Amino acid sequence: MVDSVWWQIAIIVGWVVGMAANAGSQSYSNLHEHLVSQAESSVSENSDNFTVFPVGVNVGGRPVIFSVLVRGQEDGSQAVGFENWLIPYDAVVQALNLEVTPLADGQLEVRSPGLITRLNPQELQNDPELGLVLSIEEVERLLGVPAEFDINEYAILLNPPWLGQKTGGITATEPPVQLDGLPRITPNDLTLTAIEERITATGSESASGLGEASSLSYRGELAAVGTLLSGSWYVRVNQPDLLDSPSWSLTEAQYLRQTDGADYVVGSQPTFWRSQGSGNYWGVTTIQRQGFTPPVTFGGGGFSPGQRLQASQVGQTIVGEAEPGTLVRLTQGFSDRVLAEVLVDSSGVYRFEDVPIGGQRLGNYRILLYPQGRLSAQPEVREATFSTVPGQIPDGAAATIVSAGLSHQPSGVQNQNFIGEWQNFQGGIAQRWGISEALTVGVGGIYDQAARGLADVFFRPNGIPLEVAASVLSPDQEGDWDINANLRYEPTSTISLQFNRDRLSQRLNLNWRVFPRLTVLGTYNSREGTAVGMQTGFSRRGFFTFARVTIDDQNRWRWNATQRLGFLQLNHQGNELGFRSELNYNLSRRFLGDGYSVLLSYETRNLQQRDNFATIGWRYRSKARSPDGSYLWDTQLGYGIGSQGSGWIAQVQTTIIPGLLVRGRYDGASLTSNEANYSLELVASLNVQEGVTPGDRQSDRFRDRGGILIQPFFDRNNNGKLDSTEDIYTENPELLLILNNQPIQSFRPQVQANGIRLRLPPETYRLDFDPSGFPLDWQTLNDAYAVEVVAGSYTPVQVSLVLSYTLSGVVTDAEGNPVAGARVEAISADGEQRRFSVTNGAGVYYLEQLPQGTFTLQINQQPAQPGTITLDEDAEPFQALNLRSR
Repeated sequence: MVDSVWWQIAIIVGWVVGMAANAGSQSYSNLHEHLVSQAESSVSENSDNFTVFPVGVNVGGRPVIFSVLVRGQEDGSQAVGFENWLIPYDAVVQALNLEVTPLADGQLEVRSPGLITRLNPQELQNDPELGLVLSIEEVERLLGVPAEFDINEYAILLNPPWLGQKTGGITATEPPVQLDGLPRITPNDLTLTAIEERITATGSESASGLGEASSLSYRGELAAVGTLLSGSWYVRVNQPDLLDSPSWSLTEAQYLRQTDGADYVVGSQPTFWRSQGSGNYWGVTTIQRQGFTPPVTFGGGGFSPGQRLQASQVGQTIVGEAEPGTLVRLTQGFSDRVLAEVLVDSSGVYRFEDVPIGGQRLGNYRILLYPQGRLSAQPEVREATFSTVPGQIPDGAAATIVSAGLSHQPSGVQNQNFIGEWQNFQGGIAQRWGISEALTVGVGGIYDQAARGLADVFFRPNGIPLEVAASVLSPDQEGDWDINANLRYEPTSTISLQFNRDRLSQRLNLNWRVFPRLTVLGTYNSREGTAVGMQTGFSRRGFFTFARVTIDDQNRWRWNATQRLGFLQLNHQGNELGFRSELNYNLSRRFLGDGYSVLLSYETRNLQQRDNFATIGWRYRSKARSPDGSYLWDTQLGYGIGSQGSGWIAQVQTTIIPGLLVRGRYDGASLTSNEANYSLELVASLNVQEGVTPGDRQSDRFRDRGGILIQPFFDRNNNGKLDSTEDIYTENPELLLILNNQPIQSFRPQVQANGIRLRLPPETYRLDFDPSGFPLDWQTLNDAYAVEVVAGSYTPVQVSLVLSYTLSGVVTDAEGNPVAGARVEAISADGEQRRFSVTNGAGVYYLEQLPQGTFTLQINQQPAQPGTITLDEDAEPFQALNLRSR
């Protein structure tokens, strides 16, 4: 069998190398990657009293693990601080049947039928008794799996949304939500929903010792989003000189309407044919789909043609060129949250592999380039460029995309036109078909300075562990082909072969897991040559380690390693340009990274000269976080000494003021300069729909998502409208609200003074009100609504809470004897409200949830004595009223 495997590998390697050889013979340096995911835990309760005890784990209502040790607390009736409970990482992988693959940069790729994501083991907690663990909050946030604790079952219930799916198949159908007959609430046709302004001020001090300071430079970026005719509109303005308005330019202006069957886009957008496009294209595009729906959007970023043409999530490669020593950070949409970062080596190329486009991370990305790795410097901002690999669609499905527009040149130094200039015509049409379960093909034609043909293929044969995806654009005027290809072959569970090609290089990677914790690596890069190496990673209770090392055919070593022992962590990475080591000890003895820490670091750089820099510092991170995952407080103070000089290093970030992020940094010296640099950044976000309230600095997500703003209010004047003098009720939303037959907590509500906000994909939802959450003596007029959600705004739902009255007493006959089994009914004046009760053996009736108004009272459909009662705002909520039958 082994000979057969190696024979198959030899055939594929020969084919791939042939493709690479035909592509060109440029030789450049390889790219050293280091991705750093940032944890977003939100700890709201003290977990010091947690203990270790056994529970079961159920998935989809079925027990899968009968007993596993967890760290948490329960009071006999419910879980205490459930989101902070810790469950072993291995138990989560086993229960959810996840496929986990260690990557070259030390991260873990986690795959399931409905999820492809990455976990950074450095950010995971290591419990001294349980080993590597995940908190319940991390299970929900990182894996998208709702969880709850059933005290009766004494088990953690996991409900993965992909339950019942097969890998690569169509999303499992959920039970239908009944909407017929419900009052329908529709969104506004035009709204301004959110505004965000980002301001960055940077400067430096002279190294002459005279204390001279350079003039401050102010840069800004303004964004606004809202709803227009069942779609979203989005505008972004670049402000290179905040104080000089003529320098401002319109960067984006887009109208987007996306449904399961069709998409419509007007304005700035990426072209569907240009795999490495700059995004400077304005036009009109439509996609028509038959037989499949695209993945649900989560991350914002606007229109992504490749993602909207596929039925399942695929990874993409973002690649570009920069000066060696540049720190490159990957962010998503308008957010400043860092998804990954890499320090550019001598090749001058940065690359982020398997960036998810689909699932819970999709949309456009931005690249921030910090010269010489200085975070206090003003970064260069680039739109992310992709090596696009189209995804497979189901057998018999089809999709058509048509686009036409003009290339766009934004305003620049020489061109002070705010809108910019439109130039050459561009456009195209393409069709994609699902030929079979294993094959999807597409063809098309485009015009971009010349007529060109387009073809793509996605092939996953049954019975063979091979995946092939390719997109080909015929030669341009200069005779250059644009070919993107991705091939993956896994003949056994221990051997994998992957080939990737884009316009910059061709890459071949061979991984052979010799032992469970040892993998041998082999790589080929058309710009670099060949390299070999190995990696290892394992964890024990209170201990974790990962290490990777390679050497290429030019004797260049590259390595990275991470070790954690208790609350002590050591990170070390290096390549031919230098290395960096950092030692971190958490004084607060917390695994989440918050609290107080001591930091020691040492780094070197070998460009024009060999530089070095050592720092010692102190850091504090608050336990609490803001809605976007940023720490409420994140401060650092240290002192650095190096070959270029020495000085203080300080950083402070706070989100303590709702809707505002403030970040300041001062570097008295750095690895490559003795010049002091400082920066101050402000990010202000406002929700301006239904009043002005603090935003969450994630308004970019409104481009392809909407939401519901639920405003339960005390309707004291009974007019059905929210008046300025009436209070909004936001207590106990988890008891009051049910959405699509699921608890409201599953949708991560944001409770604010003016209501309860939910971010949701566009569709129509059923919103129910549970009487267990009603305020005492109050009730809703309607039990449920059908609420339509569109991208760009919240659909406001004003829920009238009216006084609820109860009547109780004894029914007697003409002789004064109690009457058992009598039907007592209260009927409103308009006949729309009816309540009834049947008397017990003592003749007692009980009429509940009566609203204000005048009611006729009947006993066995005959008038009672008294025959009417009026309930108004002055009436007592509970009234005793004896009735006599005639």
